[in-house]
Amino acid sequence: MEINFVIEKFLLIVVVFAISLVVAMYSTYAERKVAAFLQDRYGPDRAGPFGILQPLADGIKMFMKEEIIPANSNKWLFILGPGLAMFCACIGTAVIPWGQDIQIGDKTIPLQVTDVNVGLLYIFGVISLGVYGVLIGGWASNNKFSLLSSIRAASQNISYEIAMGLSIIGLILVTDTLSLREIVAQQEGIKWNVFYQPLGFIIFLVCAFAETNRAPFDLAECEAELNSGYMVEYSSMKLGFYMFAEYINMFVSSTILAALYFGGYNYPGMGYMAELLGPTWAPLFGTLIFFLKIFAFIFFFMWVRWTIPRFRYDQLMNLGWKGLIPFAIANIVITAIVIALTNNF
Repeated sequence: MEINFVIEKFLLIVVVFAISLVVAMYSTYAERKVAAFLQDRYGPDRAGPFGILQPLADGIKMFMKEEIIPANSNKWLFILGPGLAMFCACIGTAVIPWGQDIQIGDKTIPLQVTDVNVGLLYIFGVISLGVYGVLIGGWASNNKFSLLSSIRAASQNISYEIAMGLSIIGLILVTDTLSLREIVAQQEGIKWNVFYQPLGFIIFLVCAFAETNRAPFDLAECEAELNSGYMVEYSSMKLGFYMFAEYINMFVSSTILAALYFGGYNYPGMGYMAELLGPTWAPLFGTLIFFLKIFAFIFFFMWVRWTIPRFRYDQLMNLGWKGLIPFAIANIVITAIVIALTNNF
């Protein structure tokens, strides 16, 4: 029994890891296609039909490029930076409930790597560790642009993590749990948390853009000011790791948004579909719905990047400290008052 359990978890980890990499890889293709559509261009159309092999061509190019390590850099930290960024990006999927339990014969298989009762705290711990990859890479490069970029990234992440953490408190008051599986399970049908926490969702969404260094919050790597920032000295697959980590972070952020506020694998008519498809295929259909929600958020990330111009750094910090944090505190107070009045009556 223990061996079967280990094999099941190992296979699930491999599948989730592979899906994360494939989604990140084809997010680069989708981003270029979305940008081309918004700018009335064609985008990649040479490698394969409609350019669908472009991510593979980019990956081969990254592997084949010459690897350069600056002479005056800290070699070990220079190598550690992109690896840490990639590692922290990938481990965030460990507590995501991808669907209901699948019934195969008399065996029940959960579609979740691990269910911890403090899943939200785990997610925030992983998010807070991700910036160390940027910090280490920027400092170890021994380049003034990289150093400035890493300082910007650190201050930006600290500022927006506070607002993000405060926005989640309102959600915790409503759901009364820190387990992601329980939070998703409570949103059965269309009882989505976005209807109970609309302000918290907006704050969390804005902070997600900042935490993933996506435009208009990409102050850590803005080419016009910092010449690609912390990645300026990187080449070959180390540069690829940083780029992949950003897209995996976007995928994980979209997954968390869909799970916390839009019901995850829940959808209207789940009971009817369970009777129609049975205990094996119905959970997989819910997983498909979950991924459709995730892809919708990924498209939104890309849409915003190619629509809204980048903030100035003072505007970025003012929005975090003078805008989002006060609104997040107000959301906590309002939620607590509403829950107290509801319980009393």
